[in-house]
Amino acid sequence: MQLRRDVFQAIADPTRRAILLLVVSQSMSAGAIASNFDTARPTVSKHLQILTECELLKQKQIGREIYYHINAKQMKEVADFIEPFRKIWDDRFNKIETIMKKYKNK
Repeated sequence: MQLRRDVFQAIADPTRRAILLLVVSQSMSAGAIASNFDTARPTVSKHLQILTECELLKQKQIGREIYYHINAKQMKEVADFIEPFRKIWDDRFNKIETIMKKYKNK
C-alpha cells in the first residue's frame, strides 16, 4: 500500500531537514549523504525515499549512482506557505524592538 506523504510531515523530522540542507548546494549520492549521519544506511535511504515521495528531492541517475538534489519548485511552495507567518512574527518583533527602545530611552 502506497502512503501519501505530506511535505510538512516530511520536514518535521530533523534528519530529513539535515538532508535537505546537505543537498541544497550540490547533488549528492545516497552514500555521500549517509556518511554525514551516525545511523544505518537503510535508515538514511528511508528518509531519502520519503523526501522523494514528497517531491522535495529529485533523483538523477549517473552511471550506477543515483544523485539527489533539491526540487526548488516544491521548496518554494513550502516557503510561500510559511511567508505570512514570517511576516506576522517580523511585525511582532519590530513592535517589541520599538517598545524596548522607548523604554531604554526613559
